[in-house]
This record gives sequence, structure tokens and C-alpha cells, in this order.
Amino acid sequence: MRYLGIDYGSKRVGAALSDEAGTMAFPKTVYPNNRHLMTELRELCKQQKVEMVVVGASKDFDMNDNPIFKDARFFSAELARETGLTVEFEPEYLTSHQAEQTAHTLGGHNPFLDASAAAIILQSYLDKIKNKND
Repeated sequence: MRYLGIDYGSKRVGAALSDEAGTMAFPKTVYPNNRHLMTELRELCKQQKVEMVVVGASKDFDMNDNPIFKDARFFSAELARETGLTVEFEPEYLTSHQAEQTAHTLGGHNPFLDASAAAIILQSYLDKIKNKND
């Protein structure tokens, strides 16, 4: 089963895909958050045979929604309607920071930082469902 991971942002949306077995997440691309976003994501899901979407749930350390999460919920509902796929949420604590640290360790700025954050979100979800099934 192939999954799509999303790191939703007001300016950019990072996308990551799992392998076909649904065990490993890989950064895919970063889209500008504009009027073409939904069309591009719908095409990606179709081309890659995505069966489920995981969107980062942006919350603070007190488990309160961050301001961007309201927009992410609206986006997720629209994505579910547009693709017919189930959309789940996965907590995204400091995923952008983790992606930045990894990029820095590897030698500098990564233009796919948001895609890397999406891969971290997706991998967290995949690990959680694997542990639940073990």
C-alpha cells in the first residue's frame, strides 16, 4: 500500500511517498500552496497509485492546534473529496526543525526541506501502524 505524506504550509506544501510496501517514507517534492495545488496532488496520487494520505497535525506542546492547523484541516477535507482517499493526521512536533538539522548535517540548505519534513511525518505514521500490528 502506497502512502502520501503531507507537510502543509501556507506558502509551500511538502510531499513524501512511501515505498509500495508502505514501510519507508521518502521525500518527493515541494509544491507552492496556490490554486494549482489540488490538481497537482490529485495527479500525484493517481500516477503513484496512492491509497492513503497522512497530513501533519500541527499542535503545540500543550496539544493545542497551531494557527496553521485550521487551514490544514480544511485542505485535508478538500483533498479527501478531490481524491476519494482517506486522510489521516499524524502529530508533527518539530519536523521542520528535524529536517533542517539533517540538511545542515549533510552540508547545507536543502531546497526540499518541506518534502523532508513530510517524509518524517509519514515515517512516524508508518512506524506507528507497524508497531500496532506487531
